[in-house]
Amino acid sequence: MKKVILKLWIIIWKTSVAFFIISILSVIIYRWIPVPITPLMIIRDVEQLADGKGVIMKHDWVPLEDISPKLQLAVVCSEDQNYLKHFGFDIGAIKKAMDENEKGKRFRGGSTITQQTAKNVFLWQGRSYVRKAFEAYFTLLIELFWSKERIMEVYLNSIEMGNGIYGAEAAAQFWFHKSAKKLSKDEASAIAAILPNPLRLKASPANGYISKRKAWIQQQMNYWGNQLDYDTYNDKADEPKSKKKK
Repeated sequence: MKKVILKLWIIIWKTSVAFFIISILSVIIYRWIPVPITPLMIIRDVEQLADGKGVIMKHDWVPLEDISPKLQLAVVCSEDQNYLKHFGFDIGAIKKAMDENEKGKRFRGGSTITQQTAKNVFLWQGRSYVRKAFEAYFTLLIELFWSKERIMEVYLNSIEMGNGIYGAEAAAQFWFHKSAKKLSKDEASAIAAILPNPLRLKASPANGYISKRKAWIQQQMNYWGNQLDYDTYNDKADEPKSKKKK
């Protein structure tokens, strides 16, 4: 019996070590190379095939400089306004979400853009504690090894933006028949507005709900200015701890 338990622990130990090595290497590799496909893309394709439909996936990777700064700002205003301030987790948003859920209000999450990137690129969909634990782990790795620009680049190239539509370029072409680089403020806010439920919501034509969300997102964008100030964030991140403001 002791030998069986010992063998079991050895298997668990080796599996754990292998997981940590592979996961860390994967995050480091994706720091530089495009993410070709995600678990969600595979799952959606399998669902399509199971329903007797053909694969309709559209996914065109483009560098961040080919994605309109307006779209980058719109998703931050819509999904994660503390994006340039946190290290993967927005504690305030998490507490607010928990309070609203406890009061019986409509369920809302407190996931940051980094957390959404971790989930989309490395994990499966769901709300189990196991998946959330893995999400937290990959979120920390991403913040540790990637820059904020890289996180945004992967995020905007991987997230679902319509039925079978993944990434900013495919979404821009599908919804507005133009490249992601040429999206206007109105178009960028429309795409950001559907992110909570991209399978049911449409960026164009916008219904009353999307129009209201667009207006709110554009109002937030006006407060922020024209684009995200990555340079200022990077300068602060590079400062010695003794010089940072407390």
